[in-house]
Amino acid sequence: MTDSRIPTARLGENGPEVGVQGLGCMGMSFAYGPPDAKESRATLERALELGITLYDTADAYGRGENEKFLSPFFKAHRDEVVIATKFALSIPPDDPTRRIIRNDPPYIRQAVEASLKRLDVDVIDLYYMHRRDENVPIEESVGTMAELVREGKVKHLGLSEVTAGELRAAQAVHPIAAVQSEWSLFSRDIEAQVVPAAGELGVTLVPYSPLGRGFLTGSFTNAEKDLTADDFRRGQPRFTGDNAAANAALLEPIRAVAAAHGVSTGQVALAWVQQQSEIHGLPVVPIPGTRKPSRVEENAAATRIELTKEELELLEPIAGQVSGDRYADMRFSSAGRE
Repeated sequence: MTDSRIPTARLGENGPEVGVQGLGCMGMSFAYGPPDAKESRATLERALELGITLYDTADAYGRGENEKFLSPFFKAHRDEVVIATKFALSIPPDDPTRRIIRNDPPYIRQAVEASLKRLDVDVIDLYYMHRRDENVPIEESVGTMAELVREGKVKHLGLSEVTAGELRAAQAVHPIAAVQSEWSLFSRDIEAQVVPAAGELGVTLVPYSPLGRGFLTGSFTNAEKDLTADDFRRGQPRFTGDNAAANAALLEPIRAVAAAHGVSTGQVALAWVQQQSEIHGLPVVPIPGTRKPSRVEENAAATRIELTKEELELLEPIAGQVSGDRYADMRFSSAGRE
C-alpha cells in the first residue's frame, strides 16, 4: 500500500473539491455493534493522510453521539475536511428505537442549531435532508435550507434518498451539491431515474453502503448468526434466512474478478462503484464506512483499480438476482416512491 493520495472530485457544480472517496462515520458510534473509540480515531487520521476529505455523519446516528465523537477530529483539521451531516430523523425521547421523519421549517432550524453545537463548528459544509416527508412540499424544506446558506450556517445542500422528480424540484429552489443514495453491486435501483437526473443537473452522487453494508466483503454471511444482537443489519431482509444464503452465492463472480486482480472482494465492489462515474458521466464519491485503519487503506486502494469491460459484464447480472429488499420498509427510499 502506497501513501499516494487518492484523486479528487467536485461536489456539485460549485461545491468543494473532495477526495473521490469519502468516509462514512456512522458505525464509529452506532448501529454496527460495540464501538472502539481509539481505533476509530486512528481511522479518521489515516483516512485524511490518504486524501479522504469528505466525512459523513448525521444527527440521528446515536442520537447525536456520532457528531460529538467526530467534533475533536474536525476541529483539529477544520481547513482540511469537508463536514457532511443530516437532519430529518427525529427520535422521540420516550422511544429511542423510533424514527419520525420531519422536514418542516421549524424542525430544520432546530436541527441545524443542535448539529452546529454538537460538532462545535460555525458552519456545516454539506447539509443533507436525510429522508423525505411527503407531507411537506420539498420546495418549502429546501427553501428553509437555502436560508441557512444565506445566513452562513451551511455552505452547500444535499438530499438523501430522493426521487428524480424531487431532485428536480429541489434544484429549482437552490443548487443541490450532492444526492446520497444506496448504490452498490447489490443495489442499483437509482440508475433508472435518479442517476440520469443528477447527471443532467450537475449533482454529484454520493453512494452510501457501497459495500452492501459489509456483505460484499464476505465479512458475514448471515446477520442473525454472525452479528451481535445490537447490529441493525439483523433487521434487513436480504441479510437473514434464505435470502442471506441465496445472496452469499452471488459473490462468486466478485471473487473471480478479485482473484484476477489480486485484491479483495470489497475492493472490487468499491472499484465498480467508482467506475460508475465514467459509465454514467457524473462525479461519484462513495462513502464506505469503517472504523479500522487497515480497512480504510484497503478501500482507498480501490480507487486505483480499473475493471475491464469483460469484468463489468460478468458483474452486471448480480443486482437483478438479489433476494430481499434493502430495507424492511421501502416507503422511505427513493425506489419506494419512484
